[in-house]
Amino acid sequence: MTNDTSIPTGLYAIIDTTYVAVADIGPVATKILDGGCKTIQLRAKGLKAADKLRAARLLKVLCAKNGATFIVNDRVDIAMLSDADGVHIGQVDLPLDDVRDLLKGSKIVGLSTHNIEEALEAEKLGADYIAVGPIYSTQTKQDAESPKGLEHLRKIVEKVNLPVVAIGGITEANLPSVLATGVSAVAMISAILLSDDITANTTKIVKKITDS
Repeated sequence: MTNDTSIPTGLYAIIDTTYVAVADIGPVATKILDGGCKTIQLRAKGLKAADKLRAARLLKVLCAKNGATFIVNDRVDIAMLSDADGVHIGQVDLPLDDVRDLLKGSKIVGLSTHNIEEALEAEKLGADYIAVGPIYSTQTKQDAESPKGLEHLRKIVEKVNLPVVAIGGITEANLPSVLATGVSAVAMISAILLSDDITANTTKIVKKITDS
C-alpha cells in the first residue's frame, strides 16, 4: 500500500468518453479542475489505445498544473506511459499484486468492489482505496450490477480501514445522503459531464462536500 497523500478524497470526477468526445477531453477537464475538483479519472472504454494514451498524457499535465490526482481506469499500460498518479482496476482486471509490481509500488491502486467480502479482500491485498457501487441505478455503466443502496455502503465503510469512494447514480440531490455514510470520496460522471455549466456545477458540488 502506498502512503501517497493524493489518494482520492472529496469529489472524484470521471471523464467518460461515452459522454465526452476525444477533442473535448482537455476543455472538459479544465472546467472540472477550475471548479476545484482534485481527482480526475479517465474512463475511455471505446477509444483506440493511441487515443487513450494521448488523452491520458494531456490529463496528467492538466492535473499536475492544478495539484490534482490523475487516475487511469483499467489500463495499467496507459497509466505507466502517461505517468498517471494511479490506476483503478475492477474485479476481472489484472490482479492487484501484479498491478502493484508493474507500477513499482509508487502509484495509487484503487479497486472496484460490490460487497463486504470483496471490500475486505481488497484491504487484505493492499488496495489504496476501494470504490463501492453502484449505489443507485445508473445508465453510465452498461454492465453495472444492481443498485446496492446506502445501508450496504454504510456497512462497508464501517468494516474496512480504507478510503471508500461511492459510485453509481450519485447526483447533487442524493449527495448529502451518500456523504452521511462516511465515505471518503464521491464519484460523479453524468452529474458533472451533462451539466450546463461544468465549472459552476463542480464548484457547487465541491463546496457541498467540503461543508458536509
